Amino acid sequence: MQQKTKLFLQVLKYSIPHLGKCMQKQPLNHCNFADHYCNRIKLKKYHLTKYLQNKPKISELARNIPSRSFSCKDLQPVKQENKKPLPENMDAFEKVRTRLETQPQEEYEIINVEVKHGGFVYYQEGCCLVRSKDEEADNDNYEVLFNLEELKLDQPFIDCIRVAPDEKYVAAKIRTEDSEASTCVVIKLSDQPVMEASFPNVSSFEWVKDEEDEDVLFYTFQRNLRCNDVYRATFGDNKRNERFYTEKDPSYFVFLYLTKDSRFLTMNIMNKMTSEVWLIDGLSPWDPPVLIQKRIHGVLYYVEHRDDELYILTNVGEPTEFKLPPWACGFIMDTNSDPKNCPFQLCSPIRPPKYYTYKFAEGKLFEETGHEDPITKTSRVLRLEAKSKDGKLVPMTIFHKTDSEDLQKKPLLVHVYGAYGMDLKMNFRPERRVLVDDGWILAYCHVRGGGELGLQWHADGRLTKKLNGLADLEACIKTLHGQGFSQPSLTTLTAFSAGGVLAGALCNSNPELLRAVTLEAPFLDVLNTMMDTTLPLTLEELEEWGNPSSDEKHKNYIKRYCPYQNIKPQHYPSIHITAYENDERVPLKGVVSYTEKLKEAIMEHTKDTGEGYQAPNIILDIQPGGNHVIEDSHKKITAQIKFLYEELGLDSTSVFEDLKKYLKF
Repeated sequence: MQQKTKLFLQVLKYSIPHLGKCMQKQPLNHCNFADHYCNRIKLKKYHLTKYLQNKPKISELARNIPSRSFSCKDLQPVKQENKKPLPENMDAFEKVRTRLETQPQEEYEIINVEVKHGGFVYYQEGCCLVRSKDEEADNDNYEVLFNLEELKLDQPFIDCIRVAPDEKYVAAKIRTEDSEASTCVVIKLSDQPVMEASFPNVSSFEWVKDEEDEDVLFYTFQRNLRCNDVYRATFGDNKRNERFYTEKDPSYFVFLYLTKDSRFLTMNIMNKMTSEVWLIDGLSPWDPPVLIQKRIHGVLYYVEHRDDELYILTNVGEPTEFKLPPWACGFIMDTNSDPKNCPFQLCSPIRPPKYYTYKFAEGKLFEETGHEDPITKTSRVLRLEAKSKDGKLVPMTIFHKTDSEDLQKKPLLVHVYGAYGMDLKMNFRPERRVLVDDGWILAYCHVRGGGELGLQWHADGRLTKKLNGLADLEACIKTLHGQGFSQPSLTTLTAFSAGGVLAGALCNSNPELLRAVTLEAPFLDVLNTMMDTTLPLTLEELEEWGNPSSDEKHKNYIKRYCPYQNIKPQHYPSIHITAYENDERVPLKGVVSYTEKLKEAIMEHTKDTGEGYQAPNIILDIQPGGNHVIEDSHKKITAQIKFLYEELGLDSTSVFEDLKKYLKF
């Protein structure tokens, strides 16, 4: 029986009286303020609460509503002509499909968030931050709040929006496709909106309002990919900007999250395996924050709030393992309870263990074999399991055209990630749509190291268990072939970032399973990267990959799977690598070293094999810019598709014609 990590829900009842504004607004020291509050908190009777399932990630928090497409083609937003309304009796799926088919080509370029607050919806239109009344959001009747071109950035877009509680201000984080650097602008909302302030290198940010109805913006400052500093700022006549907290341990980072009911701001200090949460009173933000539980190695927890109750989702197994503050009382609930009794949807970056299900359009779940795509009605969504070497069942999600015949002769594109406890991305992409329409099979392998089956699934694929992910990937591809989905000569593999570890390792261990591979910003030199502590993310990543500098066991284990370390003279599939010139997460140096070593090994193998051997093509495409992965790069998309079609000897004429429906060339 598959082992599962049990997450437990602890419910804390409390009542915190307002203590008044602190006179001394000093930066937070790393100490526990719980004792200070001990005698001021009245405990309530607690009751049993069922576990919460299917939590969205931090990037999908409740204040964001479905995204809106936009184009930065013009400086100012352009009012579109009145469109013929869709019939009221039209099926919901038909409405979505009609909108997709009639949407202008350029609207598939960049996707941004919308935020609904009060009676308005805030979003990006053209190169402007705008808002419209909720009931008029689809009628192109909006108010321009800020022109992004004022920042003089190349094709800027809004990454995140937060509105002050009483809508006096709106803050927006703005960045570009070719850089991870971002700027937070604060706009004062009035008859003539004006930019009140701007802050560089902001990661997370949230608004609260104090006892005197003054809006306070808390934000984290990112330096060299690390978020260690928290600031708070006020605007208007009482303008100030001061550092509130600094995390001194370089292996931890800080992010801010406002509880779903906006009652508390949580300051989350965490690394891959350990977390610590401080509560900032949303009504008294100048008071010292309250520490829920000091960090304990291996203990992860996240905090939500509703109706004077704190909900703490954690990975500890017994009450004694989670030492609550003296003023709190709580209990544990096993996550195998009925989710229907959950009082609300808890927003947390981790979820209870579950079997992987794919969430398609309109919120409909597809978890059984043979479901039809409700949008196009031309493809099928299948679920398949592969048995890994140790007998572990590994889930896969498969898409293919409904009317495809003889699937064994169809090209196959396999997707893999398997790291950091993150789910494999299966979001809609125009290039994926056209591949399916052109007869391709798309397979998503949810291998160990990812987060699809909970924390234990991640734990079974990290540190000295990384080879489990490789075994899972091999089993998935062999199972696909065995079940009649394509064949090795028509099988391709794609991965980005940390997914490059498993993809590169498979090219070394079982190259005969693949014909071609595309990698984007791939992590390929694990050993040398993790031994270089001058790199911005090395210390933070130790919990995922290990510490080869101080642990000989970790060093020897990494050597067993590291793609760079295991290159040897043999046959390889053709490989197309996209790298970014100023990528801080995956330095270009490691990608170049891998490519050069791989080419040397192939050349040596070619000499030993003799005449008639068709050497694989190894292409390194270095793109300008400092971003890590650019999903919407048309140049990258077309280069990768062209490479795959050429390597498999397929005619790409129709696929590029179809791509023109979605992308501007």
